[in-house]
Amino acid sequence: MTKGKVLQIGIFVSLIGLISYKFAPLIGIDNFAANTISSCILILIVITWVTSYVYRVINGKMTFMEQRKRYRKEYEKVVNDKLETKFNALSKEEQEKLMEDLEKNP
Repeated sequence: MTKGKVLQIGIFVSLIGLISYKFAPLIGIDNFAANTISSCILILIVITWVTSYVYRVINGKMTFMEQRKRYRKEYEKVVNDKLETKFNALSKEEQEKLMEDLEKNP
């Protein structure tokens, strides 16, 4: 989740809380009950968010981790392509010698 997305969700939740608090007296709920209900909903939202965050940390599904995995995959592809190109540019004798050296020293 990006910082912008977190800000959007935060503003959205705040607006919902503000709107529900302002319109609660129109439904017949007094200010104390509206305040209590708003606080409970906010606490539930925070607990849910923290729980989901901990879950993502444990499972490695963080934004940074996902970006790192994608970067690593692309990096390995580029490096493998370059190594393959260099290997194919070698003569057959050099390729065989390199393969023998790799088998001796894994």
